[in-house]
Amino acid sequence: MHARSTLISVMLLAGSLVAPAHANNLLDQLKEQAGAAAGSGSQDGNSALGNLGFKMPAIGSSTIGSAAGVLQYCIKNNYLGGDAASVKDKLLAKITGQKQQEKNFQTGAKGLLMGGDGKSLNFKLLTSKVKEKACDYVLKNATSLI
Repeated sequence: MHARSTLISVMLLAGSLVAPAHANNLLDQLKEQAGAAAGSGSQDGNSALGNLGFKMPAIGSSTIGSAAGVLQYCIKNNYLGGDAASVKDKLLAKITGQKQQEKNFQTGAKGLLMGGDGKSLNFKLLTSKVKEKACDYVLKNATSLI
């Protein structure tokens, strides 16, 4: 928010210093840039969590076991319902017989999400509200892996 107010101050200053014919054009360009900067959040559900001070670990094909395990954790603790069990089962079918992925599932089922980007997140340390958002993030991204 501070960056936006600074940008608005710069726009006002620029408008008062530039000749009137050019001022409108410059102000329009600055407003467009300010709007783009203000609206440039992630569309993957991670921006809401980013606003809470952290970024979720990346979920991809190398983290199917971890994602399935976290889905198990979320279902068991009533943060997810509905289609989550089906998604988890489909992910488990993909990793059956893969020792490392099965190990990652066990870790995920304890509430530790391991991301493909080397980051991890311990769900046990999150508040209930944040766990709900994090579980939704995992479900959304895990669904794309099926």
